[in-house]
Amino acid sequence: VQLQASGGGLVQPGGSLRLSCVASGRTFSNYNMGWFRQAPGKEREFVARINWNGRTVYYADSVKGRFTISRDNAKNAVYLQMNSLKPEDTATYYCAASAYGGRVLTASGYGHWGQGTQVTVSS
Repeated sequence: VQLQASGGGLVQPGGSLRLSCVASGRTFSNYNMGWFRQAPGKEREFVARINWNGRTVYYADSVKGRFTISRDNAKNAVYLQMNSLKPEDTATYYCAASAYGGRVLTASGYGHWGQGTQVTVSS
């Protein structure tokens, strides 16, 4: 499956952004989807995960209550709504697809990656 992420940009602290990731190539609903992020000089970290039918979600503690992951299998898309953004949310955000079920929160559990979209939170 090929993934294309979009929606990043520059936003002020406290603002919102919605990231989108569109999939092509294989049956999107076969995959559990995740969002990861990587800031300069730091390792890629887990942000959120949603299972194939949208009924189970997981969030990193750092974004819980501010970010919401969702998906639309009819549109082959997964989204990340980011509210109350903080400067520490600044990073390149990646969507990823996983064939593994359960609580997979590490990058090694995802076999397909999008190209990344930059999110910068700054005044």
